[in-house]
Amino acid sequence: MSHSGPAMTTRTDSGGFSTSEGTIYVSKPFRSKSSKKLRAMITFAPRQSTFDINNEASGANEFRGFFTLFWISMFIFTLSTYIRSIETSGHALNLKFATMFSRDAITLAISDAVLVSTTALCVPFAKAVSKGWIRYYWTGLIIQHLLQTTALVCAISWTFNRQWPWVQSGFFTLHTLVMIMKVHSYMTINGHLQRVSEMSQELLDKLRKATDSVGGWEQAVRDAETHRAEVDALTTRGTEDSTPTPSETPMVREGSTTSYVDVPTAAALRQRLVAVSQASDKAQSKDAPVSPATPHVLVDHPNESISAMARDYSELEGELSSSGPYKVTYPNNLTMKNFAVYQLIPTLVYELEYPRTDRIRPIYVFEKTVATFGTFVLLYTMTESFILPHTPSAGDSFFRALLDLSLPFMMAYLLLFYIIFECICNGFAELSYFADRQFYEDWWNSTSWDEFSRKWNKPVHTFLLHHVYASTMASYQLSRTSAMFVTFLLSACVHELVMVVVTKKFRFYIFLMQLIQIPLIVVSRLPAIKRNKLMGNVVFWLGLYAGFPLLCVAYVAY
Repeated sequence: MSHSGPAMTTRTDSGGFSTSEGTIYVSKPFRSKSSKKLRAMITFAPRQSTFDINNEASGANEFRGFFTLFWISMFIFTLSTYIRSIETSGHALNLKFATMFSRDAITLAISDAVLVSTTALCVPFAKAVSKGWIRYYWTGLIIQHLLQTTALVCAISWTFNRQWPWVQSGFFTLHTLVMIMKVHSYMTINGHLQRVSEMSQELLDKLRKATDSVGGWEQAVRDAETHRAEVDALTTRGTEDSTPTPSETPMVREGSTTSYVDVPTAAALRQRLVAVSQASDKAQSKDAPVSPATPHVLVDHPNESISAMARDYSELEGELSSSGPYKVTYPNNLTMKNFAVYQLIPTLVYELEYPRTDRIRPIYVFEKTVATFGTFVLLYTMTESFILPHTPSAGDSFFRALLDLSLPFMMAYLLLFYIIFECICNGFAELSYFADRQFYEDWWNSTSWDEFSRKWNKPVHTFLLHHVYASTMASYQLSRTSAMFVTFLLSACVHELVMVVVTKKFRFYIFLMQLIQIPLIVVSRLPAIKRNKLMGNVVFWLGLYAGFPLLCVAYVAY
């Protein structure tokens, strides 16, 4: 549970609170037999991806048999493709595509290693900001954007210089964009924390001066402790000694973490979770923590002015410290080790601490590795046998090309999605002890394009939500509609940039298709259309079926 993550919370049927990172259970207060102190138990159960075979919810899904059917069908289809190819040409695959995408592989590997290693320069940059050598607002922010732009220009120039084919140039450009997003989030969050640290220190100075009117700092602390003791006495009076019962204590499954806290902390956490849960229907996201920070002792001071100031100070201090078990604090997080772990974790939004697992499962890593290479073989077969041979030229029939490519492209998309979000992301999450495995939601049930954009790629969506959508509203006072337009505009520009690098053409087809989604989203929100979810899902799938081959034909042939 990290302080800077989204705090969207909903109640579950089991009595827990489903957050953006997992499910939190807060037990009723109890007294253990070994201690007379009143305590409460907090259990955190991390999320798993939908298609993970270890996901109990997916294993109990009534449609799970279709998942098995899909893979059996793909195996039979691939096997029949190999047999047919051997009968006609004497070999299962001609490997021309492999020769193409393995070209200049050593240079590509070295270039990618240089790209990843140079991102570590942001650590000393963040340290310079934390020490006050560079003011993040606005000097540091300008330097940050100049460096990010320089990195992108250098990467694109290098792909053109090496004259890489579309696979190499596309991979290197996309990986560069991922690294830029990671670095941007790292610097933005730490730059914000530096500002919070300065505000916290200023408020502490004011708080110290305010205590002069009540006998000084030491006397104010004693008064607050006395007042707290009186409140605790009233709270615990009448509470009978008891032990946890099954109804009070949540079931703890593998991967869950449990901690014991005092009753005021548990009550504050439950109150915060209930409040956020009730507000979740009215707001897209919140940047507030799902877990309260340890309040300053003067929060309990009988003087309301001092108490309010101490609460504000506690809120600021809470932002500077994670709420997880390791209590990572700013600027102690500015280390190469912390940054290296962040680079390994499959997320694009930096946080002081992430929900973690307690061990690496070698069998799980092996399973995801085998699944990655096995699915890649299927993807390669689909590309070489059914996409490249039907790639159109300027004289070919436009509609025939769409028809020939629609199904192969859809299969290739599904396989690529599975490789990236189920195999690779889960594999790196396991290696980095990352517990939050929801890299996608049920995008296949989407009834509109905005729902699809939210669900199919959660890491990028979360980055855009934090650092583009919410950031533009906070910095430039934009409305939600304007912020959504800016987000789509940026996304459209990035998609078109990738296509320019891959195809070496300026056509703006994908740019226009991205922007067309905005009026389609408005139309999909009309009550008459919104009510018909089946029709919305049919239209979504038809659009996805037509979109991929349409882009291919447009960029290749025209």
